[in-house]
Amino acid sequence: MSIQKVLTIAGSDSSGGAGIQADLKTFQELGVYGMTALTTIVTMDPENNWSHGVFPQETETVRQQLKTIVDGVGVSAMKTGMLGSVEIVKLAAEKIEEYNLSNVVIDPVMVCKGEDEVLHPETTESMKNLLVPKATVVTPNLFEAWQLSGVGPIKTVDQMKEAAQQIHKLGAQYVLIKGGSKLDHEKAVDLLYDGNDFELLESDRIDTPYVHGAGCTYSAAIAAELAKGRSVKEAVQTAKEFITEAIRGSFKLNEFIGPTHHGAYRNRSL
Repeated sequence: MSIQKVLTIAGSDSSGGAGIQADLKTFQELGVYGMTALTTIVTMDPENNWSHGVFPQETETVRQQLKTIVDGVGVSAMKTGMLGSVEIVKLAAEKIEEYNLSNVVIDPVMVCKGEDEVLHPETTESMKNLLVPKATVVTPNLFEAWQLSGVGPIKTVDQMKEAAQQIHKLGAQYVLIKGGSKLDHEKAVDLLYDGNDFELLESDRIDTPYVHGAGCTYSAAIAAELAKGRSVKEAVQTAKEFITEAIRGSFKLNEFIGPTHHGAYRNRSL
């Protein structure tokens, strides 16, 4: 049996809903073999309103993980998530170029869900200059699209289009802005832009606060589908369906948070 192999360079969410944990669950559900280069460990304190602790890994540790995966095994696609430092952004960009990696999904993670400050503001410029230009698809949410594009807060589809055009100029082949249910729109809407055409991806708005890990899951699903040979538009469409079902099946984990359900897409017709 041949199975495509996918790399995620991202952080660990100790609660299991986001980061590398979400990526691996998504890869498994979509039938690819996931491998991980761990950049950061994120913990949450249940005695302090679930406040986040962030523990970056040494750059050399990340480098050796990448050597294990790319030299030792090889990959058909990859994605990035929380990178945690300018040095690791640079390392990821260097390895993409050194190994001529294809099917590159850049999820420009800037905050932990539940936190409202950019984790490492200095990484935004390095992502813009070093990683976004290497992206097959870059997948910012509304806040990240604002930061990457500089157009200001995004609340409408027209503002998404303006931001997508600015981000595309940075060098990404495709820009997917994840509006979801936070946009001023009757549907949960995302926008895909290839430098020429805009495509709106709409789904029903699902009224739930339990969306922890949604962005990680969405980008991981795109990477999985690209690894299987799908076109970008096909990969994004499947990923949209996957995350919609995952949010539809989301659940309360504890008093602070609730993750998406990664098995919901597989079980949708049961």
